Amino acid sequence: MVKRLVVGAHYGFRDWLAQRVTATVMALYTVIFAVQLLSLPEHTNAAWRAMFAGGFMKFASFLFFMSLFYHAWVGVRDIWMDYVQSISVRLTLHVITLLVLVGYAGWVAQILWRL
Repeated sequence: MVKRLVVGAHYGFRDWLAQRVTATVMALYTVIFAVQLLSLPEHTNAAWRAMFAGGFMKFASFLFFMSLFYHAWVGVRDIWMDYVQSISVRLTLHVITLLVLVGYAGWVAQILWRL
C-alpha cells in the first residue's frame, strides 16, 4: 500500500483555470482597448472622457482590473506559499497583499465612476 503525501491547500485546478480565464479576459480587453484607442479622432482629454462615457468601457475596464487583481492574488499567494517558510510571516504577507489588492480595486472603481 502506498501512502500518499498530501501537501498544499489543493488549489491546483481551480487556480490553474482562474489564471487562464483572467489572462483571457485581460487579453480581450487589451484588444478592445487598442481598437477603441486607435479609433479616436484625436487624443485629447475630451476624447478619452467620451470613450469612457458609455457604460461598456467602464464595465470592461473594471472587469479587466478585477481580473488583473485576482490574477495577481493567485500568483503572489503561490509565491508566498512556496518560498516563505515561516507561517506567521506568510500569513502577514497574505493579509498585506490582500489588503493592497482590495484597496487598488476600490481606487479603480473610484477613478472609473468619477469620470
